[in-house]
Amino acid sequence: MAAGALTREGGEDAFRRLFRFYRQRDASDLRGVVDFSAPGGQVFRSQLSISSVSDQDAYRAGLQPVSQWKAYGLSGYPGFIFIPNPFLPGCQRHWVKQCLKLYPEKPNVCNLHLHMAPEKTTDLWGQSKEQLRRKGASKWEPRSLLEKLRWVTLGYHYNWDTKKYSANHHTPFPSDLAFLSEQVAAACGFRGFQAQAGILNYYHFDSSLGIHVDESELDHSRPLLSFSFGQSSIFLLGGLKREEVPTAMFMHSGDIMVMSGFSRLLYHAVPRVLPNPEGTALPSCLDQALSSDLPAGSVIEHSSDEDWQVCAKYLQSSRINMTIRQVLAEGQKFPEESGTNGKGQAPSEDSYHENSKAKRHKPNRV
Repeated sequence: MAAGALTREGGEDAFRRLFRFYRQRDASDLRGVVDFSAPGGQVFRSQLSISSVSDQDAYRAGLQPVSQWKAYGLSGYPGFIFIPNPFLPGCQRHWVKQCLKLYPEKPNVCNLHLHMAPEKTTDLWGQSKEQLRRKGASKWEPRSLLEKLRWVTLGYHYNWDTKKYSANHHTPFPSDLAFLSEQVAAACGFRGFQAQAGILNYYHFDSSLGIHVDESELDHSRPLLSFSFGQSSIFLLGGLKREEVPTAMFMHSGDIMVMSGFSRLLYHAVPRVLPNPEGTALPSCLDQALSSDLPAGSVIEHSSDEDWQVCAKYLQSSRINMTIRQVLAEGQKFPEESGTNGKGQAPSEDSYHENSKAKRHKPNRV
């Protein structure tokens, strides 16, 4: 059955039905998936705020000058902006390495910290790199700790029980990722954006992200920024209700999505991770080496060949997504909480992904 022929049956809402269609491993009909590398139909060019980001600051963040970016919107989704890979050659490698080597370490929080003894989760990179480097094609080989990583939280740490953030569960937000996020937000018309919380998701070919709304932040006037690296995926963007049929689109390595305004509180999901459409083990944009002369003040660091070999091996069957949020408006504080330490417990290892049960939120009434 083609995706366009799907209708609500058996009490199942339209979003869930399309999610299940694309989730199927044998769903080969991808004609209905929007591809921003060949825009048309409901896709239109979106204007950026070129003067809000200097070329120097873009270079420092590892990005092309904003004047060279392409940005697109979708009819029916005001506030949604899609930016196909605006990164300078080699700069995606920095963010991949940070997501695998640095960001999973304490004081940041990851799923492994909550299910394993502290001494066993020290230096996940060091414990995994040799195993990853030697890894063959057999799916029967034991997984390294990095391959068991499902999520990492940064800054204000998301409470998976209460679906809230709190003032007393906070660690410093990475300065390099904050700078990147601020430049992208400014280019999209959101000057003064403060990167206060991040959720990093680690996907494999059998992973997906359940249907949900990101509504836990106290300030919804600021955008949600999403960065993708590695293998490709299908992203579903729906409406304020799950009965509304979502739009499917491809996300490739280096692509950035911005959800703001009306689109900030829409249902969305990732039903499926797809092999790189170029047919090679890694997208060609990840083959490019970093320039030897980085600008003064660059947040990008050179990766050693040894480190990149480990990252590249990981990405051959994986995708990494960083979603960055501003939790509080300028001068806003968290409401007083009683009877909680703000930490809570996390879901089981795969429950943030659709491998077991999806996390579901109800949208705000607007």
